[in-house]
Amino acid sequence: MRKSKITQEMRETAEIQIKNLQKQIEYDTKDYTLELLISKFKKGDFFIPEYQRKFVWKPKNKSLFIESVILGLPIPFMFFAGCEDGRLEIIDGAQRIQTIIEFAENNLKLTNLQKLTTLNSFRYEDLSSAQKRKFQNRTFRVVVLDEKTTEDVRQDLFNRINTTGVKATDSEVRRGSYPGKLTHFIEDCCKNTNFIALCPISKNKSLRQERFELVLRFFAYLYDYQSFVHDVNTFLDDFLSKHQNAFDEKQYKTDFENMLLFVKNNFQFGFAKTKNAKSTPRVRFEAIAVGVALAQKTNPTISVVDTSWINSEEFKELTTSDASNNQGKLIGRIEYVRDKVLGQ
Repeated sequence: MRKSKITQEMRETAEIQIKNLQKQIEYDTKDYTLELLISKFKKGDFFIPEYQRKFVWKPKNKSLFIESVILGLPIPFMFFAGCEDGRLEIIDGAQRIQTIIEFAENNLKLTNLQKLTTLNSFRYEDLSSAQKRKFQNRTFRVVVLDEKTTEDVRQDLFNRINTTGVKATDSEVRRGSYPGKLTHFIEDCCKNTNFIALCPISKNKSLRQERFELVLRFFAYLYDYQSFVHDVNTFLDDFLSKHQNAFDEKQYKTDFENMLLFVKNNFQFGFAKTKNAKSTPRVRFEAIAVGVALAQKTNPTISVVDTSWINSEEFKELTTSDASNNQGKLIGRIEYVRDKVLGQ
Protein backbone atom coordinates (compact mmCIF):
# COMPACT_ATOMS: atom_id res chain seq x y z
CA MET A 1 0.00 0.00 0.00
CA ARG A 2 1.32 3.47 -0.92
CA LYS A 3 2.43 5.36 2.21
CA SER A 4 3.40 8.79 0.90
CA LYS A 5 1.26 11.13 -1.17
CA ILE A 6 2.67 13.13 -4.08
CA THR A 7 1.67 16.76 -3.62
CA GLN A 8 1.20 19.42 -6.28
CA GLU A 9 4.29 21.20 -4.98
CA MET A 10 6.35 18.03 -5.46
CA ARG A 11 5.07 17.70 -9.05
CA GLU A 12 6.00 21.32 -9.83
CA THR A 13 9.50 20.84 -8.38
CA ALA A 14 9.97 17.68 -10.43
CA GLU A 15 8.78 19.45 -13.58
CA ILE A 16 11.36 22.21 -13.10
CA GLN A 17 14.15 19.67 -12.59
CA ILE A 18 13.17 17.67 -15.69
CA LYS A 19 13.08 20.78 -17.91
CA ASN A 20 16.43 22.05 -16.59
CA LEU A 21 18.18 18.75 -17.26
CA GLN A 22 16.53 18.32 -20.66
CA LYS A 23 18.02 21.64 -21.72
CA GLN A 24 21.50 20.25 -21.04
CA ILE A 25 21.27 17.77 -23.91
CA GLU A 26 21.08 18.95 -27.50
CA TYR A 27 22.23 16.71 -30.31
CA ASP A 28 22.40 16.10 -34.04
CA THR A 29 22.57 12.86 -36.03
CA LYS A 30 25.19 12.31 -38.73
CA ASP A 31 26.19 9.46 -41.04
CA TYR A 32 29.92 8.81 -41.55
CA THR A 33 31.52 6.33 -43.92
CA LEU A 34 34.12 4.04 -42.39
CA GLU A 35 36.74 5.68 -44.62
CA LEU A 36 35.95 9.08 -43.08
CA LEU A 37 35.75 7.71 -39.54
CA ILE A 38 39.18 6.10 -39.90
CA SER A 39 40.70 9.23 -41.43
CA LYS A 40 39.33 11.60 -38.80
CA PHE A 41 40.28 9.33 -35.90
CA LYS A 42 43.86 9.00 -37.15
CA LYS A 43 44.10 12.77 -37.62
CA GLY A 44 42.79 13.34 -34.09
CA ASP A 45 39.55 14.97 -35.18
CA PHE A 46 37.75 12.18 -33.28
CA PHE A 47 39.32 11.20 -29.97
CA ILE A 48 38.79 8.96 -26.93
CA PRO A 49 38.51 10.80 -23.57
CA GLU A 50 40.36 9.74 -20.42
CA TYR A 51 37.30 8.36 -18.62
CA GLN A 52 36.76 5.67 -21.26
CA ARG A 53 37.77 2.11 -20.50
CA LYS A 54 40.81 0.65 -22.23
CA PHE A 55 40.54 -1.34 -25.44
CA VAL A 56 39.32 -4.70 -24.05
CA TRP A 57 37.57 -6.58 -26.86
CA LYS A 58 38.88 -10.12 -27.36
CA PRO A 59 39.95 -11.31 -30.84
CA LYS A 60 36.72 -13.30 -31.23
CA ASN A 61 34.60 -10.21 -30.49
CA LYS A 62 36.60 -8.13 -32.94
CA SER A 63 36.21 -10.72 -35.70
CA LEU A 64 32.47 -11.08 -35.19
CA PHE A 65 32.05 -7.31 -35.28
CA ILE A 66 33.99 -7.03 -38.56
CA GLU A 67 31.90 -9.90 -39.93
CA SER A 68 28.75 -7.92 -39.10
CA VAL A 69 30.15 -4.86 -40.88
CA ILE A 70 31.06 -6.86 -44.00
CA LEU A 71 27.60 -8.46 -44.02
CA GLY A 72 26.05 -5.00 -43.87
CA LEU A 73 24.11 -5.72 -40.67
CA PRO A 74 22.72 -2.76 -38.70
CA ILE A 75 25.26 -1.44 -36.20
CA PRO A 76 24.07 0.37 -33.03
CA PHE A 77 24.48 4.16 -32.96
CA MET A 78 27.73 5.62 -31.72
CA PHE A 79 27.73 8.70 -29.48
CA PHE A 80 30.13 11.63 -29.96
CA ALA A 81 30.21 15.07 -28.38
CA GLY A 82 31.45 18.32 -29.91
CA CYS A 83 34.35 20.26 -28.38
CA GLU A 84 35.16 23.98 -28.57
CA ASP A 85 38.20 23.25 -30.76
CA GLY A 86 36.01 21.53 -33.36
CA ARG A 87 37.04 17.99 -32.50
CA LEU A 88 34.54 15.28 -31.56
CA GLU A 89 34.90 13.29 -28.34
CA ILE A 90 33.92 9.61 -28.60
CA ILE A 91 31.51 8.83 -25.77
CA ASP A 92 30.48 5.39 -27.01
CA GLY A 93 31.97 3.57 -30.00
CA ALA A 94 35.69 3.64 -29.21
CA GLN A 95 36.12 -0.13 -29.37
CA ARG A 96 34.24 -0.35 -32.64
CA ILE A 97 36.37 2.35 -34.26
CA GLN A 98 39.62 0.89 -32.98
CA THR A 99 38.62 -2.56 -34.25
CA ILE A 100 37.81 -1.13 -37.68
CA ILE A 101 41.20 0.61 -37.83
CA GLU A 102 43.03 -2.50 -36.66
CA PHE A 103 41.38 -4.49 -39.44
CA ALA A 104 41.87 -1.81 -42.10
CA GLU A 105 45.59 -1.64 -41.24
CA ASN A 106 45.94 -5.43 -41.63
CA ASN A 107 46.63 -5.96 -37.93
CA LEU A 108 43.58 -8.13 -37.33
CA LYS A 109 43.19 -11.65 -38.69
CA LEU A 110 39.59 -12.87 -38.75
CA THR A 111 38.88 -16.01 -36.71
CA ASN A 112 35.90 -18.07 -35.51
CA LEU A 113 33.49 -16.44 -37.96
CA GLN A 114 30.00 -17.94 -37.77
CA LYS A 115 28.58 -16.92 -41.14
CA LEU A 116 31.43 -15.91 -43.46
CA THR A 117 33.48 -19.00 -42.68
CA THR A 118 35.47 -18.66 -45.91
CA LEU A 119 36.98 -15.44 -44.51
CA ASN A 120 38.60 -17.13 -41.52
CA SER A 121 42.35 -16.26 -41.51
CA PHE A 122 41.69 -13.28 -43.85
CA ARG A 123 43.09 -9.83 -43.22
CA TYR A 124 41.80 -6.67 -44.89
CA GLU A 125 44.42 -6.91 -47.63
CA ASP A 126 43.11 -10.38 -48.55
CA LEU A 127 39.66 -9.08 -49.51
CA SER A 128 38.83 -8.43 -53.14
CA SER A 129 39.05 -4.84 -54.37
CA ALA A 130 35.27 -4.69 -54.56
CA GLN A 131 34.84 -5.83 -50.94
CA LYS A 132 37.48 -3.35 -49.76
CA ARG A 133 35.57 -0.48 -51.37
CA LYS A 134 32.27 -1.68 -49.91
CA PHE A 135 33.88 -1.94 -46.48
CA GLN A 136 35.26 1.60 -46.67
CA ASN A 137 31.89 2.92 -47.88
CA ARG A 138 29.82 1.37 -45.09
CA THR A 139 28.14 4.11 -43.07
CA PHE A 140 27.77 4.38 -39.31
CA ARG A 141 25.15 6.58 -37.72
CA VAL A 142 26.52 8.85 -35.00
CA VAL A 143 24.60 10.89 -32.44
CA VAL A 144 26.64 14.07 -31.89
CA LEU A 145 25.97 15.97 -28.67
CA ASP A 146 26.27 19.74 -28.76
CA GLU A 147 29.62 21.16 -27.59
CA LYS A 148 27.81 22.89 -24.73
CA THR A 149 27.05 19.50 -23.17
CA THR A 150 28.98 19.44 -19.89
CA GLU A 151 31.61 16.80 -19.11
CA ASP A 152 29.47 15.47 -16.27
CA VAL A 153 26.62 14.83 -18.68
CA ARG A 154 28.97 13.18 -21.19
CA GLN A 155 30.43 10.85 -18.58
CA ASP A 156 26.98 10.08 -17.22
CA LEU A 157 25.83 9.10 -20.72
CA PHE A 158 28.87 6.83 -21.14
CA ASN A 159 28.15 5.14 -17.81
CA ARG A 160 24.49 4.66 -18.64
CA ILE A 161 25.23 3.14 -22.06
CA ASN A 162 27.74 0.71 -20.59
CA THR A 163 25.95 -0.30 -17.39
CA THR A 164 22.17 -0.15 -17.85
CA GLY A 165 21.85 -2.72 -20.60
CA VAL A 166 21.42 -6.43 -19.79
CA LYS A 167 23.78 -8.47 -21.93
CA ALA A 168 22.14 -11.36 -23.72
CA THR A 169 23.27 -14.76 -22.52
CA ASP A 170 25.18 -17.00 -24.93
CA SER A 171 22.15 -19.27 -25.08
CA GLU A 172 19.81 -16.39 -25.95
CA VAL A 173 22.14 -15.28 -28.73
CA ARG A 174 22.56 -18.83 -30.00
CA ARG A 175 18.82 -19.53 -29.99
CA GLY A 176 18.18 -16.35 -31.97
CA SER A 177 21.09 -16.81 -34.38
CA TYR A 178 20.26 -20.34 -35.56
CA PRO A 179 16.58 -20.63 -36.40
CA GLY A 180 15.54 -23.92 -37.89
CA LYS A 181 14.30 -27.44 -37.32
CA LEU A 182 16.75 -28.47 -34.58
CA THR A 183 16.26 -25.22 -32.67
CA HIS A 184 12.47 -25.72 -32.72
CA PHE A 185 12.89 -29.34 -31.65
CA ILE A 186 15.05 -28.33 -28.67
CA GLU A 187 12.45 -25.72 -27.70
CA ASP A 188 9.83 -28.49 -27.64
CA CYS A 189 12.10 -30.66 -25.48
CA CYS A 190 12.37 -27.78 -22.99
CA LYS A 191 8.60 -28.14 -22.37
CA ASN A 192 8.88 -31.82 -21.45
CA THR A 193 7.17 -32.24 -18.06
CA ASN A 194 9.70 -34.78 -16.77
CA PHE A 195 12.56 -32.48 -17.71
CA ILE A 196 10.96 -29.53 -15.92
CA ALA A 197 10.25 -31.62 -12.80
CA LEU A 198 13.66 -33.30 -12.64
CA CYS A 199 15.76 -30.26 -13.49
CA PRO A 200 14.90 -27.24 -11.29
CA ILE A 201 15.81 -23.89 -12.84
CA SER A 202 15.28 -20.46 -11.30
CA LYS A 203 12.63 -18.28 -12.91
CA ASN A 204 15.23 -15.76 -14.08
CA LYS A 205 17.47 -18.40 -15.65
CA SER A 206 14.48 -20.04 -17.25
CA LEU A 207 13.55 -16.75 -18.91
CA ARG A 208 17.17 -16.41 -20.08
CA GLN A 209 16.95 -19.74 -21.98
CA GLU A 210 18.87 -21.92 -19.51
CA ARG A 211 16.69 -24.93 -20.37
CA PHE A 212 17.53 -24.49 -24.05
CA GLU A 213 21.22 -24.43 -23.08
CA LEU A 214 20.98 -27.67 -21.10
CA VAL A 215 19.06 -29.59 -23.76
CA LEU A 216 21.46 -28.45 -26.47
CA ARG A 217 24.41 -29.54 -24.33
CA PHE A 218 22.77 -32.93 -23.86
CA PHE A 219 22.50 -33.62 -27.59
CA ALA A 220 25.85 -32.05 -28.52
CA TYR A 221 27.79 -34.02 -25.91
CA LEU A 222 25.82 -37.25 -26.39
CA TYR A 223 26.57 -37.42 -30.08
CA ASP A 224 29.91 -35.63 -30.29
CA TYR A 225 31.51 -35.17 -26.84
CA GLN A 226 34.82 -36.70 -27.91
CA SER A 227 35.27 -33.86 -30.43
CA PHE A 228 34.99 -31.20 -27.73
CA VAL A 229 38.25 -29.34 -27.02
CA HIS A 230 37.84 -26.35 -24.70
CA ASP A 231 35.51 -23.65 -26.09
CA VAL A 232 31.95 -24.59 -25.13
CA ASN A 233 30.27 -21.79 -27.06
CA THR A 234 32.06 -22.57 -30.32
CA PHE A 235 31.36 -26.28 -29.87
CA LEU A 236 27.64 -25.70 -29.29
CA ASP A 237 27.37 -23.14 -32.12
CA ASP A 238 29.01 -25.58 -34.54
CA PHE A 239 26.79 -28.47 -33.46
CA LEU A 240 23.58 -26.45 -33.74
CA SER A 241 24.57 -25.02 -37.11
CA LYS A 242 25.79 -28.32 -38.58
CA HIS A 243 22.75 -30.37 -37.51
CA GLN A 244 20.08 -27.68 -37.86
CA ASN A 245 18.24 -29.40 -40.68
CA ALA A 246 20.03 -32.74 -40.73
CA PHE A 247 19.28 -34.80 -37.63
CA ASP A 248 17.23 -37.88 -36.77
CA GLU A 249 14.35 -36.31 -34.86
CA LYS A 250 12.86 -39.67 -33.88
CA GLN A 251 16.16 -40.91 -32.45
CA TYR A 252 16.84 -37.62 -30.65
CA LYS A 253 13.37 -37.72 -29.08
CA THR A 254 13.78 -41.35 -27.98
CA ASP A 255 17.21 -40.74 -26.45
CA PHE A 256 16.01 -37.68 -24.56
CA GLU A 257 12.79 -39.22 -23.20
CA ASN A 258 14.38 -42.55 -22.26
CA MET A 259 17.16 -40.74 -20.41
CA LEU A 260 14.62 -38.67 -18.45
CA LEU A 261 12.57 -41.73 -17.54
CA PHE A 262 15.67 -43.52 -16.24
CA VAL A 263 16.71 -40.51 -14.16
CA LYS A 264 13.18 -40.26 -12.75
CA ASN A 265 13.23 -43.91 -11.69
CA ASN A 266 16.76 -44.03 -10.29
CA PHE A 267 17.88 -40.65 -8.97
CA GLN A 268 16.11 -39.45 -5.84
CA PHE A 269 16.40 -35.75 -6.63
CA GLY A 270 16.61 -35.99 -10.41
CA PHE A 271 19.47 -33.81 -11.64
CA ALA A 272 19.41 -31.62 -8.53
CA LYS A 273 21.62 -31.99 -5.47
CA THR A 274 18.84 -31.80 -2.90
CA LYS A 275 15.08 -32.15 -2.63
CA ASN A 276 14.44 -28.42 -2.39
CA ALA A 277 17.13 -27.24 -4.83
CA LYS A 278 16.14 -24.19 -6.89
CA SER A 279 18.75 -24.67 -9.61
CA THR A 280 20.75 -27.36 -11.39
CA PRO A 281 24.50 -26.93 -12.06
CA ARG A 282 25.29 -27.40 -15.74
CA VAL A 283 28.21 -29.77 -15.13
CA ARG A 284 26.03 -31.97 -12.92
CA PHE A 285 23.26 -32.09 -15.52
CA GLU A 286 25.74 -32.92 -18.29
CA ALA A 287 27.36 -35.73 -16.31
CA ILE A 288 24.10 -37.42 -15.33
CA ALA A 289 22.12 -36.86 -18.53
CA VAL A 290 24.80 -37.76 -21.05
CA GLY A 291 26.30 -40.52 -18.88
CA VAL A 292 22.92 -42.21 -18.52
CA ALA A 293 22.15 -41.90 -22.24
CA LEU A 294 25.53 -43.40 -23.17
CA ALA A 295 24.89 -46.30 -20.79
CA GLN A 296 21.48 -46.87 -22.37
CA LYS A 297 23.07 -47.04 -25.80
CA THR A 298 25.44 -49.72 -24.51
CA ASN A 299 22.70 -51.65 -22.71
CA PRO A 300 19.18 -50.64 -23.86
CA THR A 301 17.52 -52.98 -21.34
CA ILE A 302 19.10 -51.49 -18.24
CA SER A 303 16.44 -50.28 -15.81
CA VAL A 304 17.23 -50.08 -12.07
CA VAL A 305 20.74 -49.52 -10.71
CA ASP A 306 22.56 -48.51 -7.52
CA THR A 307 23.10 -44.73 -7.63
CA SER A 308 24.64 -44.24 -4.18
CA TRP A 309 27.83 -43.01 -5.89
CA ILE A 310 26.00 -39.76 -6.68
CA ASN A 311 26.98 -38.56 -3.19
CA SER A 312 30.61 -39.67 -3.42
CA GLU A 313 33.59 -37.33 -3.19
CA GLU A 314 34.77 -38.67 -6.54
CA PHE A 315 31.60 -37.55 -8.33
CA LYS A 316 31.65 -34.23 -6.48
CA GLU A 317 35.21 -33.60 -7.66
CA LEU A 318 34.34 -34.46 -11.25
CA THR A 319 31.39 -32.06 -11.29
CA THR A 320 32.97 -28.94 -9.86
CA SER A 321 32.37 -25.93 -12.11
CA ASP A 322 35.99 -24.74 -12.18
CA ALA A 323 36.88 -27.30 -14.83
CA SER A 324 33.69 -27.17 -16.88
CA ASN A 325 35.60 -26.18 -20.04
CA ASN A 326 38.29 -28.81 -19.63
CA GLN A 327 38.16 -31.63 -22.18
CA GLY A 328 39.51 -34.23 -19.78
CA LYS A 329 37.05 -33.32 -17.04
CA LEU A 330 34.10 -33.36 -19.47
CA ILE A 331 34.97 -36.84 -20.74
CA GLY A 332 35.82 -37.96 -17.21
CA ARG A 333 32.51 -37.00 -15.60
CA ILE A 334 30.37 -38.26 -18.49
CA GLU A 335 32.10 -41.63 -18.73
CA TYR A 336 32.20 -41.95 -14.93
CA VAL A 337 28.39 -41.85 -14.82
CA ARG A 338 28.13 -44.13 -17.85
CA ASP A 339 30.34 -46.77 -16.22
CA LYS A 340 28.60 -46.50 -12.82
CA VAL A 341 25.18 -46.95 -14.43
CA LEU A 342 26.51 -49.99 -16.29
CA GLY A 343 27.84 -51.36 -13.00
CA GLN A 344 31.47 -51.17 -14.04
